Amino acid sequence: MTGNEALRAAIPRLRTAGIDSAPGDARRLLAHALGLSPDRLILHLADEMTGAQQRSYEEALAQRVRRRPVSQIVGERQFLGRTFRVTGDVLDPRPETELLVLKALERPFVRMLDLGTGSGCILLSCLAGMPMATGLGTDLSEAALDVARDNATRLGLAARATFARSDWYQAVAGRFDLIVSNPPYIAADEMAGLAPEVRDWEPHLALTPGGDGLDAYRAIAAGAGARLMAGGRILLEIGPAQGQAVAALLDAQGFESPAILPDLDGRDRIVMAVKPGDPEGCGAV
Repeated sequence: MTGNEALRAAIPRLRTAGIDSAPGDARRLLAHALGLSPDRLILHLADEMTGAQQRSYEEALAQRVRRRPVSQIVGERQFLGRTFRVTGDVLDPRPETELLVLKALERPFVRMLDLGTGSGCILLSCLAGMPMATGLGTDLSEAALDVARDNATRLGLAARATFARSDWYQAVAGRFDLIVSNPPYIAADEMAGLAPEVRDWEPHLALTPGGDGLDAYRAIAAGAGARLMAGGRILLEIGPAQGQAVAALLDAQGFESPAILPDLDGRDRIVMAVKPGDPEGCGAV
């Protein structure tokens, strides 16, 4: 069987399983089974597959039919041009989250805090774009922290990134000129409506705090003032209907004019605010 033949059989199989992205998923999984980078797959589609490659592709397809995310099957995901290791212990890095990093990089910072770091994609992408900076990533999950540490090593950022198990600020000391977070924000009654790839395969600890979905923001907003330098920024990823509520939480803590920023689809995606006070020294080496 050639790669082309395997691909032609795989696409309708994935479509039958209800997967809208079947063509792209089939190609990505085939590249993985063949041990190729995705951009080289087309050069080898006419090649005969070995028995081991056919078995590897079959296993990958069987997992995808069960709606396991492609990133978990292949073990990695691209995020802002970098490759991050992904497991079932962390959220799949999403394109919408790239906006949080890009906004963070609009101003200099020297010490940042990433609350609920997961794979470390936000923290490590920020540090890669700000060579003088250091950062701390926290998470309740030790397994997630292991993934983040591994990603820091793979990206050559282990010297500037540290990680700690913490319930929000509980194990955090010192002050920072940037705080970022993509916390769990799915309301309890919204969980059943999520795509199977998310609901059944991603860690619920990173998806929902239960209740109305705002508990993480309440904790983050309440502690942010004590952990930010004057003039320091906080940037939070939000669900598309949560902008006003999260901005109000930061406003109640004395932050200046929280801004709600849209993603490329025009949906509210980021809440950003600045701690009042003299910013001297904030963002300076």
